[in-house]
Amino acid sequence: MPTQTPSSVSQFFSAHGYLSRWHPAFEQRPGQLRMARAVEDAIRERRHLLVEAGTGTGKTLAYLVPALLSGRRVVISTGTKNLQEQLFRKDLPLLQKHWDRPLRVCYMKGRANYLCKQKFYDAHKAAILDGLQEVSEFAQIVNWEPSTLTGDRAELAGVSEDSRLWPKLDARSERCTGQRCALFEDCFITRMHRIAHESDVIIVNHHLLFADLAVKDTDYGAIIPEYSVLILDEAHEVEDVAGQYFGNSVSNLQLQDLTRDLRLLFRTHRHAEPEMSRAADWLEESSSAFFQCLVGPEGRFSAATLVPLGRQAEECYRQLMASLSLFGSTLQLRAEGVAGFAPIFRRAKILTESLQGWVEDPAQDQVHWVERRGRGITLQSCPIDVSALLREKLFGAMDTVILTSATLALGESFDYISNRLGIDNPSTLHVDGHFNYPEQAILYVPPKLPDPRSPAYVTEAIDVLRSILDITQGRAFVLFTSHQQMRLFHERLRGDLPFPLLLQGSAPKHLLLSQFQSTPNAVLLATSSFWQGVDVPGDQLSCVVIDKLPFAVPSDPVVSARVRKIRNEGGDAFQEYQIPQAAIALKQGFGRLIRSNTDRGVLAILDPRIRTMGYGRVFIESLPPYRVTSSLQEVQDFFTREAK
Repeated sequence: MPTQTPSSVSQFFSAHGYLSRWHPAFEQRPGQLRMARAVEDAIRERRHLLVEAGTGTGKTLAYLVPALLSGRRVVISTGTKNLQEQLFRKDLPLLQKHWDRPLRVCYMKGRANYLCKQKFYDAHKAAILDGLQEVSEFAQIVNWEPSTLTGDRAELAGVSEDSRLWPKLDARSERCTGQRCALFEDCFITRMHRIAHESDVIIVNHHLLFADLAVKDTDYGAIIPEYSVLILDEAHEVEDVAGQYFGNSVSNLQLQDLTRDLRLLFRTHRHAEPEMSRAADWLEESSSAFFQCLVGPEGRFSAATLVPLGRQAEECYRQLMASLSLFGSTLQLRAEGVAGFAPIFRRAKILTESLQGWVEDPAQDQVHWVERRGRGITLQSCPIDVSALLREKLFGAMDTVILTSATLALGESFDYISNRLGIDNPSTLHVDGHFNYPEQAILYVPPKLPDPRSPAYVTEAIDVLRSILDITQGRAFVLFTSHQQMRLFHERLRGDLPFPLLLQGSAPKHLLLSQFQSTPNAVLLATSSFWQGVDVPGDQLSCVVIDKLPFAVPSDPVVSARVRKIRNEGGDAFQEYQIPQAAIALKQGFGRLIRSNTDRGVLAILDPRIRTMGYGRVFIESLPPYRVTSSLQEVQDFFTREAK
């Protein structure tokens, strides 16, 4: 253990520094030290920094150590809750063992991750449990609640991700009475905020971060305490996440939850009124009728297809607005009598304003669309361009923002991400990955395949895929740019492939991943959710195949609006937006393969445009320095050497 805290990152990461003395697998990584110094300088000089740190750099320690040494309150925002957990439960405790002063650190998640004590205690008195599954889960929560210090559902292994009970008990703000609650002082949310105010490092995720930025100037106030340094890990996700929170949405499920929560309140307090029940019934009926008018395919489709609304939809909309008005006014009259009425009234008001804005007065600088997923139908909007908002609310308001990811740059240039996010004149650093890519990976581009839009493409691409899988003996992720293409390949391969075939959607993601890892020679067909944030080290994953260059679907409402805006401003949307976005996505997909110094394997892209079109070089130059071949024999030789 060091006798004193290091005074600089150089003392920590150098060949004979603190890390070398206690880390059993210490290996000096020049890129890690370069990144740590750049982060240290950016914090000291109060400027913004973009860092592309290739896989294996050790970027987590490279930003954690200067953050801890800075003496300033630092917020670290991650792309996923899993990375939050890793930072808080693995990386920081490891540092604490060898740090000579206590590290004041906390992590914050969205309120829906935490148990509400008031709802939990009320549930003992009211009949809110439906079915044996909820009874079983409630029994586990009863045993857990007295011992938990956080109230975080992540501690509950026995409560499923899609639990129907947890939303009845969680602490989300929509049903929170705040300081009027009798248990406010003992609340897990109150405790989390107290710890955050006492912490030097606060770990959040992007969704919570942008939810906080979106409400800072509203009546609801900030969620995260004031801070002067922000580190955004997995920063390539920022544009899409920010758009969600600076936009708007209202769905049939939100309206169903509104009336469900009112009835739950009645059951909890044994307080039901006929007038209130009739208002809830009318709201349910009018909501159902209105959303049934919004016909459309599964997925997202432009609001332009619904404007103007048909006569039936207009009448259903008027009925829905009238029912919301009655529901809200009836609640308002009772808001002082029962504490739980006030947050339900607040939600009704927000949903009314959101619905009215979406239908009657859509903002011109936003794109509006309808999204249909299973039973859910959502009216959504988001800014066409988030750069101005982020320039004002984030980069213009903060001393230092560090953005890092394995996929931020195109070649050595950070212009694309800087322009999309509104970062003016940032410092930049490109750190190559720590792996020997020419020896560990080979990129195969088939010499003869038809254009992906050709009717002959699927048959010939499947033949090539079979040849690749024969060489690798399965052990592959096959990643698709669309669900339709994934299902088509699955139909052609099912029953005809000599390896276990797994399909995204046939089981929850974590179970599919576990099944892949435990099944010899398995082949997993998947789409976007497996393109990033998935690690399968070792030879169980020895092949990643991507069907097409991952251009965003041009008919997607958000993509279409962004393309149109760039063109209207005289730009080239294909060169400035669509190609860079696809190149970064391709890097993410191929990044699944090489995760350690011992990983080896083949990457394949079944899209001839990377070889035949001029823009193909942008994709090749943006990838790590893989060895590139169009010879299956060379791929075979690569695996023969691996076997030896």
